[in-house]
Amino acid sequence: MAGIGFELRKLLRKDSLLGLVQAYAYAGVIGSGPWVLSIVGMLLIGFLSAAVVVPPILITQFQVSVTWLIASSLIVTGVVQLAFTRYISDRLFEKRDDIVLSSLNGLLLAVISVCGALGVVLAFVAFPGYDLAYRVLMLAAFVLLCGIWIVTILLSGLKRYKQILMMYALGYGLTVAAALLARPWGLNGLMFGFVVGHLVLFVGMWVIVAAGYPSEEAISFGFFDKKTRYPSLMIIGVLYNLGVWMDKFVFWLYPPTSESIIGPLRASVIYDLPVFMAYLCILPGMAVFLVRIETDFVEYYDAFFEAVRTGGSLEYIEDMRDEMVYSVRQGLAEIAKIQALALIVAVVLGPAALEALGISSLYLPLFYIQTLGASLQVGFLALLNIFFYLDRRRLILGLTALFCVANLGFTLLTLKLGAIYYGYGYAAAVLLALVCGLYFLDRRLGRLEYETFMLQ
Repeated sequence: MAGIGFELRKLLRKDSLLGLVQAYAYAGVIGSGPWVLSIVGMLLIGFLSAAVVVPPILITQFQVSVTWLIASSLIVTGVVQLAFTRYISDRLFEKRDDIVLSSLNGLLLAVISVCGALGVVLAFVAFPGYDLAYRVLMLAAFVLLCGIWIVTILLSGLKRYKQILMMYALGYGLTVAAALLARPWGLNGLMFGFVVGHLVLFVGMWVIVAAGYPSEEAISFGFFDKKTRYPSLMIIGVLYNLGVWMDKFVFWLYPPTSESIIGPLRASVIYDLPVFMAYLCILPGMAVFLVRIETDFVEYYDAFFEAVRTGGSLEYIEDMRDEMVYSVRQGLAEIAKIQALALIVAVVLGPAALEALGISSLYLPLFYIQTLGASLQVGFLALLNIFFYLDRRRLILGLTALFCVANLGFTLLTLKLGAIYYGYGYAAAVLLALVCGLYFLDRRLGRLEYETFMLQ
């Protein structure tokens, strides 16, 4: 609970409206700041380069290239993200802090080697005849992003949210500055700026780990030992990331809803803009999610399992279970309320926002349904987080598989039904996974102490 949990509790102890607002604002910035910075950074590069980079299609090619790089690197590294976090968590529980840095170095060496080889194949096979500099920069960006996701997920598990936010601010600030300085060189200049900024981001976060967890051993491959691997977490990491991007891939690869941008990379103008705007509407829900998980739930979670491990009385264990259940219900209810309010605001301000951005009002129905789907995804993410705390890996595997398959199936169905149904596939998939998750959560919490003791 070191770090953000203490900060949030300090703010909430003020027992005032100002303290409450400060806590939620802090959680929103810390929890959602990195990806908001990345989105804003890419938009700034595009906006400020419009008058310099000619023809304008080069800016679109840059943004689409970056989008595909982010999506593919998240899915590829998903196989180790959660499993590595669990491995480090177990080592820290064993008081083996000295193994953190060497384990990270071992994993990064493996990831960079594999992703580098994969990137070489894709860069030189998927983009035949394209400028060599562009392909090399795409390769470098892909490898850097793969490394960044590994270090980010580790620092998140270590509760180093402040450091993550500061490094993302520095990294994307340099990305924007370097891209703008190099923009006279067109697409290659923009890609060069992206690589420079992300190199600084990657190195900076690695230095934070090295400073906090020094190690005498340079490299350790203990994570790859069969005894310490978690196959279910590896599959979950891939399925969740694939599920989040599945509807986007369908719209990008379906010719009637997309267009070719550069090489094999495609984009969907009718789908991408509403999705981007919808994800900005989940900031309030993410703030509530982080506050409730890092304060009430984790406090009673720690007390419950500490009592189980140290032989607390049955009455005390049941009391902590009841408090934990209550905090879960309150947290999910607050997420639902705040996202419902965000959805209402989106409906009211949506037309004016689209008009200000020069976007046709024809996008409004898709924007509304995407906002609903993104709001539901916040609840789904909260459920998964609770199940992770309870170590229900098989259940999480089933839910993420359901989400991924449903998103693919429902999205394909909406393509057949017509444009009026676009976006409903994603929203329906999240809703289905969320309802199933709520059902299983209610069952698990009802018999938590029984299952906890029977698993020992």
